[in-house]
Amino acid sequence: MVNMVELTAVQAEEENQNMVAPGCLAQSNDPAARALWEALLNTKHKEAVMEVRRHLVEAASRENLPIKMSMGRVTPGQLMSYIHLFKNNLKALGNHCGLLQLGLATVQTLKHPQTAKWDNFLAFERLLLQSIGESTMSVVLNQLLPMIKPSNQRTNDDYSPEELLVLLIYIYSVSGEFSVDKDLGEGEEKVKKALAQVFCEESELSPLLQKITGCRKALS
Repeated sequence: MVNMVELTAVQAEEENQNMVAPGCLAQSNDPAARALWEALLNTKHKEAVMEVRRHLVEAASRENLPIKMSMGRVTPGQLMSYIHLFKNNLKALGNHCGLLQLGLATVQTLKHPQTAKWDNFLAFERLLLQSIGESTMSVVLNQLLPMIKPSNQRTNDDYSPEELLVLLIYIYSVSGEFSVDKDLGEGEEKVKKALAQVFCEESELSPLLQKITGCRKALS
């Protein structure tokens, strides 16, 4: 959910710190916002945030808002400065409400403490894809194996069981047909054993893991 508090008159005080003004990502009645949403879904991270900046700059220019252009890397602060231009202009705010919601969603995503981890996850996904094209499936699984850690060994930068399952599904979905050999069988057994240990040592299973394992509580 997008938090639109930054565009409201709510003061940033302690009693308001948990207040949320809900926004929406899908703007079916706003062609510009819909085009930006499609760009966010279909382009790479760097190009996507640059596209957000371009849309905000163009919208501010059309409304004759006092925008200060800046080039180079797109930062959350830069995007926020553009978004704030619309705050006290009710007409401009109404004209570009969908775009501003996407802009705020981008800022909130860039500021999220897990953003670096998500970037690392995507980079590892690309590495696995490259390995699939150059190596056997057993080699790819051996690359994934060190990432499978029980809860008492994981840090905030390590992958959760759900994220590991996403990677496994990704590996098998893009690999196509492959021959089953002794090395692959051994690699798959190691991965299964490591995942089973992870599931058993979780203090609480997520709803997804509960459905997969058929257990409502931790397996230990």
